[in-house]
Amino acid sequence: MPTLIQQPSIIEAAGNTPKIIEEFIGRVNSNTDALSIARMTSPSGWIEPGQQPEFDEYTIVLKGMLRVTTRDGAVDVAAGQAVIAHRGEWVQYSTPGTEGAEYIAVCLPAFSPQLVHRDE
Repeated sequence: MPTLIQQPSIIEAAGNTPKIIEEFIGRVNSNTDALSIARMTSPSGWIEPGQQPEFDEYTIVLKGMLRVTTRDGAVDVAAGQAVIAHRGEWVQYSTPGTEGAEYIAVCLPAFSPQLVHRDE
């Protein structure tokens, strides 16, 4: 029998301004550690600390633009585009555009504070 996910859990986000994380599937909402799927809504000017996670993160931008910065440069990901951040690579996400961004993030294995390794 399929498992219906009635609603997401709201997860506290890191960063300089409030961002909404709605986890549909993951360690918090569905007790799933294999992967996590969340919808993110980030305001204009949001930036989070850099991180070097132990998971791959697959991101599809639905609205606005998400900037993904690595040690080698930055990639601006527009609505309708996707990006993969590979485990073990230092990465920093931000939404510098005027409209912020809405995007879906899939982490494999599932996101956890113990696996993200954020900068101090």
